[in-house]
Amino acid sequence: MKYNYSIDEILNAVNELQNKKKKVATQVNIKEKDKNISKIPKDTLKIIEDAEKKFFLKN
Repeated sequence: MKYNYSIDEILNAVNELQNKKKKVATQVNIKEKDKNISKIPKDTLKIIEDAEKKFFLKN
């Protein structure tokens, strides 16, 4: 099958694809930020938990 498209149609299609890619990337970034809603970093929480375990094992 042969298709004949104008330059404008091709450029519009490329622009639509680029806009979709930008929207998807933005949505992914928002989801990653929402995962950690705590103000305390995960590493800090892990260090605190490890210290508590060691403290309670001594006592």
